[in-house]
Amino acid sequence: MKVAVVGATGLVGRVMNEVLEEFDFPIKEYIPVASNKSVGKMVTYRGKEYPIVSMETALAMKPAIAIFSAGGSTSLEWAPKFAENGTFVIDNSSAWRMDVTKKLIVPEINASVLTKNDKIIANPNCSTIQMVMALAPLHKKYGIKRLVISTYQSFTGTGAKAVAQYESEKAGLKQDKAEMAYHYQIFENAIPQCDVFTDNLYTKEEMKLVHETKKILGDDSIRITATAVRIPVNGGHSESVNVELNLPFELADINHILENADGITVLDNPETFSYPMPLYSKNKNEVFVGRIRRDESVGNGLNLWIVADNLRKGAATNAVQIAQYLVKNQLV
Repeated sequence: MKVAVVGATGLVGRVMNEVLEEFDFPIKEYIPVASNKSVGKMVTYRGKEYPIVSMETALAMKPAIAIFSAGGSTSLEWAPKFAENGTFVIDNSSAWRMDVTKKLIVPEINASVLTKNDKIIANPNCSTIQMVMALAPLHKKYGIKRLVISTYQSFTGTGAKAVAQYESEKAGLKQDKAEMAYHYQIFENAIPQCDVFTDNLYTKEEMKLVHETKKILGDDSIRITATAVRIPVNGGHSESVNVELNLPFELADINHILENADGITVLDNPETFSYPMPLYSKNKNEVFVGRIRRDESVGNGLNLWIVADNLRKGAATNAVQIAQYLVKNQLV
């Protein structure tokens, strides 16, 4: 089948190419798409070079699936055009996530809701994906009453400009303010701002954790508050998640549930200093969970430490898994 990767030259786009190869996705014709300034440049896929094409050219080629990672404005303009052409669009931007007519999908949790009519499918935010992977099986058994979330997010989540800023600062090079992705240096720093601030003084990233979690878990009653922090880690988001469940639990049961959940690896042994870290998650597709312990300050309270590669399961891997589901279930 024809598969287009829109934003093929970006950080996530390049990882999407890697994941498509690794998963041996059944592609008959690979179509790399990028901005007009990149048209004609070459992208390597499965050892073969392909010329980057424009959005107009890709649209005319009528791919069966188009995986978008090119920003919200691009998705808003072009995803409907591809969808009208019969293409399944899997969109990695925030453009369609909270649209009530679009499905927000983490395959291990809710891919079963997809139908042949879902031509635009939203890929959740990176920090949301890894968190709900751990929370969904717990919510199913115990119900979640409240979440208090603190994230420690890699600068790679901001994109190539942030990577360039970090590398320049690490090398001791002076930068012009216009070249910086953040208001402050990221090297040897922690910035308590991911994305822009909203009217309620939370950032957009923090509110994505609130709204997307409720939509994916299908429960608007969950009370959620979040603080998202950008840290100088080159790949991998970490999250401290305090969970208040509706029902009593035993820690052994929590461990058993997480150890048997698809896509989860539990690393949790204080005696051997075993716990998840971005260092372990880099270039891996699973979500790592550890520091599993009871919150003794509240009834039915639980603490989790959740880590994943934000460019993999947080973006590219999840999108390719959605595409896999469409193919496996003959929706495409």
